[in-house]
Amino acid sequence: MVFNWNTLDQEMIKDINQKKILQLLQKRREMTKQEMSQILGLSIPTISNNINELMKEGLVEEGGVADSTGGRKPVIIRFLPDARFSFGVDISTQHVHIVLTNLDSQIRHQVKFPFSRMETIEDIMKKIAERIQEIIKEQQIEGKKVVGIGFSLPGTVNEEIGNLEMAPNLGLYHISFKNRFSSFYSVPIYIENEANAAALGELHLGVAKQMQNLVYLSIKEGIGSGIVIQGHLYKGKNKRAGEFGHMSIIANGKYCNCGRKGCWELYASVQSLLSLYKKTLLEDEPYITLDYFFHQLDEKEQEAQKIWNMYLEYLATGIQDIILSLDPHYIVIGGDISLYGEHLLPSLKQKVFVPNSFYEEEDNTLVVSALQENASVLGASLLPLHNLLFYNDSVL
Repeated sequence: MVFNWNTLDQEMIKDINQKKILQLLQKRREMTKQEMSQILGLSIPTISNNINELMKEGLVEEGGVADSTGGRKPVIIRFLPDARFSFGVDISTQHVHIVLTNLDSQIRHQVKFPFSRMETIEDIMKKIAERIQEIIKEQQIEGKKVVGIGFSLPGTVNEEIGNLEMAPNLGLYHISFKNRFSSFYSVPIYIENEANAAALGELHLGVAKQMQNLVYLSIKEGIGSGIVIQGHLYKGKNKRAGEFGHMSIIANGKYCNCGRKGCWELYASVQSLLSLYKKTLLEDEPYITLDYFFHQLDEKEQEAQKIWNMYLEYLATGIQDIILSLDPHYIVIGGDISLYGEHLLPSLKQKVFVPNSFYEEEDNTLVVSALQENASVLGASLLPLHNLLFYNDSVL
């Protein structure tokens, strides 16, 4: 086969230009071709040709005319956020969260359902497929408008080949999602680690739109981490960068199911917080939840205050190590603990930003996720949209 490199280059340029136009229209909502030409530095004919193709695809439409400074009135081009849809699916250790989003990542419909440890991953994926078909039917969406399904998974993921390498908390190892489950769905599927998906969500939809360097911490049953450098997910050579939950903060500490000892998530996860509290109370009752714990903290219960202070010390130790290692613009705290930001941030900042020779509080911004419990599922819903809206590779 003989490749025509000139034709290939032209196709790439056209694709990039269309994505630039779509991104601009998504931000501005409606513009004239003349305005687009000025901002993007593209000629009017180039803008017009690409707009015509985007109109054929149903992604934009003409929306009247603008005022003229003389001569023919310019036509307004309008972005259509409901021209395409994407599904995001977050599989945690206890439940599945499905969202249907449009091109603006607005949630049009969502559903959650639990699953038991007795169910296989095939059972769960079949249930997801059934729910997605129900949503498409209920929302009366044309099948061709759904661009794909993004999965957020609690484990190490190779997104290039579609493999879940390991998810110890689910008891899953070396599963090829694309080969094994693509037949369950009528659209392409994409996978990503839960914390990496949430980091993408924060990058494009949350706090980090301007400064595109961040570490996202998903604090749930364990601690997952996603690293973004200059707008790109950093995953490393073997796709396992950012496993901060498994860095050892206590030598010869508790044994972790990863095979190491003293891992950070054994001391700073939500599960460890509640375990410490239950141990102090000498109780292990279902009613002792995060809501209950923070209620007792508000009531100034002595045991809750003691455990909270101990927990924050562990959490701060890991965050300090991250600041010294990566020096990010933002450290974004997400997951279940992010729902209690008013309790978390003031005290945590005091423990993280202690006097030292390397950094001050003004150097790094510590925030709670603006997307909170939706960060990973919204990030997952962005995965199928990458080829439509983004022209640069999202992973390093």
